[in-house]
Amino acid sequence: MSYDPAAFSRLPAPCLVDTGIVVNKADMLRLLNDLGKVDYQDIREGTVASWGTGYVMDVFADPSQSTLVANQSLYLNVHSFDYLELERLSDQKSCFNLVQDSRRLRLIPLTTPLQEQATRNLNAAALEAMVAEALCASWDACLDDDGSL
Repeated sequence: MSYDPAAFSRLPAPCLVDTGIVVNKADMLRLLNDLGKVDYQDIREGTVASWGTGYVMDVFADPSQSTLVANQSLYLNVHSFDYLELERLSDQKSCFNLVQDSRRLRLIPLTTPLQEQATRNLNAAALEAMVAEALCASWDACLDDDGSL
């Protein structure tokens, strides 16, 4: 039997809803980029070796860099893992398991992308208001200085 790559291109792309296995690195990047604050567990051979709460700072694909979890910050390299397993926990929370051999980095989101977007918008609006207030105060100071001549 010969291998025909064109036959595979006629198959539809997979559709996963809340559960399944993701092997495509680009798909893994898309899923993980939306994570914000997470509970994480480093599970080795079925035993939780470490755990904590942190914030996903960066998600990238670079075969020469490491995945790093330290100081409540997670820097996730999809090349550090063989696949990502989507799972729904008993309390209906989503769970992202990054798997490599007998090691599993389990990520349980504590925020949703909608909450993260609202926070970003709120932070941007607050920063904009502070800049506007500082500019107004600066102009007021300039006008006060001009009046004393």
